[in-house]
Amino acid sequence: MDKTIIIVDDHKLFAQSLQILVNSFEGFKVIDCFKNGEELVKYIEDGNPLPDIILLDMRMPVMDGMDTMAWLKENKPDQKVLTLTVDQEDETIIKMLRLGCRGYLLKDIEPEEFEYALNAIERNGYYSNQTISDALSHEERKKKYEELTERELEFLNHACSELTYKQVAEEMFLSPKTVDNYRESLFGKLGVKSRVGLVMFAIKEGIYKI
Repeated sequence: MDKTIIIVDDHKLFAQSLQILVNSFEGFKVIDCFKNGEELVKYIEDGNPLPDIILLDMRMPVMDGMDTMAWLKENKPDQKVLTLTVDQEDETIIKMLRLGCRGYLLKDIEPEEFEYALNAIERNGYYSNQTISDALSHEERKKKYEELTERELEFLNHACSELTYKQVAEEMFLSPKTVDNYRESLFGKLGVKSRVGLVMFAIKEGIYKI
């Protein structure tokens, strides 16, 4: 049986094209499209069946992606959501991950990687890019976790919050330079290149609970 998909995106032409693309993937079928989160919420509250995966845009009128994800976390926390957007700000991505989003893609993604992401979410429960996935194999993750100091773990938890690095420094009673050193040290130890990579590691290892 095909895995069901709902698209939430206010750009009608893009949503229609996305529907055609998804339906061309083996094992996936779009069952509905909505222009914003409010329409999705109404659909769910009316008792309609939940899809296997929701494809969620960020910038929408009435109820945007962030508000929609917050509602889903509160009311349907097990719902799998893949964000598909043009918004690539680290802060936005981190907030969406903290709200339980299972993956985050930009709209200029290649169709092959998009299909891979859908299958990864359905199979593993989440999607991260290949570099992060390779770096965080089970044995490597266990070893890297054991190597982290208490202060590095403290910094990692703060990195999963909405605090800026400057605010993290204040929370930890450290200079911004010292916090930068913690960040670069963790990048090296965990094999990641961004704050998003740190958050993905923390979520997968249960260091940070969403």
